Amino acid sequence: MDLEAVRTFVAVADEGQIQIAAQELGITQQAASKRIAALERRLGVRLFTRTPRGARLTLDGQTFLPHARALTEAADRAAASVRPGSRPLRVDVLGTNLITNGLLHDFHRDHPGVPLDVVALGDGRAALEGVRDGGLDAAFWVSRVPDRRLPPGMTAARVVDEPVVLVTGPAHPLADAAEVTPGDLAGHRLWMPGLAPGSEWAAYYEQLAAEYGLTIDTGGTNLGGGHLLRTVAEAPDVATLVGTRTPLVRPAGLDLRTIPVRRPTPLYPLALMWRDDNPHPGLTALRTALTAGYRPPDPAAHWLPDWA
Repeated sequence: MDLEAVRTFVAVADEGQIQIAAQELGITQQAASKRIAALERRLGVRLFTRTPRGARLTLDGQTFLPHARALTEAADRAAASVRPGSRPLRVDVLGTNLITNGLLHDFHRDHPGVPLDVVALGDGRAALEGVRDGGLDAAFWVSRVPDRRLPPGMTAARVVDEPVVLVTGPAHPLADAAEVTPGDLAGHRLWMPGLAPGSEWAAYYEQLAAEYGLTIDTGGTNLGGGHLLRTVAEAPDVATLVGTRTPLVRPAGLDLRTIPVRRPTPLYPLALMWRDDNPHPGLTALRTALTAGYRPPDPAAHWLPDWA
């Protein structure tokens, strides 16, 4: 059934005049008459009786009218549901305990009128595919991870470089240090369970370890941030590395030391990626908010992987 013909029928029924209905629809009277005639042929009934005073609904027309209204209203709702800005902006933050989730919190605070649908796929390749295929409006990822190149029509821009800090328990040899260098960490066990081979995090820490001779242990069971911190707090020979804005939930009563890593400070580079043809106005606001304040780091004071 031709939806525009149904819409024309409703307009004529409301106005009682084909000419007036045609003007409201922005078409000619002849086009409106042809639509009504085609709809009547499709339904096999007469919908109007033409009179000198206009068009009057037949009994079949009166019966059809409420259903016709429902059709046009459903079509309008369907179109409105995907109109740019009418649905929440869907963004992948990689993980809920990462700085990226905090960036979305900040954006939501400053732009409360932009509804958000936040997901955490935890994998850059899945996020890339989601943005490429339209399942995501935007996603955070580690810019230029090897073997991950953006398809045509997609863009990524660096939005944050998160400093890495050392976390130890009170009995660790480095616990009382005011700061450490990356070289100071050589020979110490850095436990980071859950760094899956091929992931963004693994690629980053593999290069950091290779450059400074670090021992990063990715084995053991990953039972979450609380278990990791409890183990670090109680062991004299275990430490870990986290981002400065990683919101780990610290179990009550733990004595943990957070020690800056400097000369140079390792930075974890994160970018926002999106499709260039995505018209969602919330995406424009998010891109502007995250890229406006970004400043490239000083290479003399910071360490970044060579692909960042």
